[in-house]
Amino acid sequence: MNDQPDQLPHQEIEELLHKVAGGDRAAFNALYDASSRKLFGICMRICGNSEAAEDVTQESFVKIWQRADQFSAELGSPLAWMGTIARNAAIDWYRKQRKGETASDQALEHAADPAALADEVMDTAQQNERIIHCIQKLGMDQKSLILGAFFSGSTYQQLALRIGAPLNTVKSRVRRGLINLRKCLEND
Repeated sequence: MNDQPDQLPHQEIEELLHKVAGGDRAAFNALYDASSRKLFGICMRICGNSEAAEDVTQESFVKIWQRADQFSAELGSPLAWMGTIARNAAIDWYRKQRKGETASDQALEHAADPAALADEVMDTAQQNERIIHCIQKLGMDQKSLILGAFFSGSTYQQLALRIGAPLNTVKSRVRRGLINLRKCLEND
């Protein structure tokens, strides 16, 4: 699997899919880099072993290459569409491994998957990346106070004691940091 983190927003992935539909190999490579880890995760959850999940993920990308022209943004996000292809390929693999076990096939068909949908997981991951990116853009004083208050669970009083500043100064810095964070998230 690729070692690079998935970082592309849905719009760029959608554009890549449209280029792949036209036979663009460079776009396909970029699409693979942007989504292979997520699709591998879907396959891994169903297959249960990494070697099989890698094979199924590769098979999924072959199908994505062949069917890219069938993608429609009106029906959902590009990652959800690709995730469905990967999920179906993994289920097919699972069924082949369990030949003759009709009861498990039927159970698999009708079983509800309690996990979040692939596009929800991907949206959450992308939102987290955006938040981290915007936090990194804050000044050091605002960043450390926001991380302390909202991610470490420190009170404003504890933060004031830690940095040796008046309580109102800490509150003002956190407020300005949150305003800057909101602006960054709205503009990103």
